[in-house]
Amino acid sequence: MISHFHYTPKISNEGKKSWSFQFFYRQKKHRGIYHYDGKIEWLSPDSENLQDKTDLESAVHDLMLFHIYEH
Repeated sequence: MISHFHYTPKISNEGKKSWSFQFFYRQKKHRGIYHYDGKIEWLSPDSENLQDKTDLESAVHDLMLFHIYEH
């Protein structure tokens, strides 16, 4: 389960929005960038090698949709 999810808006040079995010999963901190097109760029080395990476990406996508587009 993801805990302590936090995101911060960013704007790229092209004016396209992205958000940096971080959370804890299985007692490890994971960081990444959620791009305007839904692409997730992982910044934590441990995040790339997770067995359930697809499930985590789905959870991050759902959280971002809720926090960014629902409010």
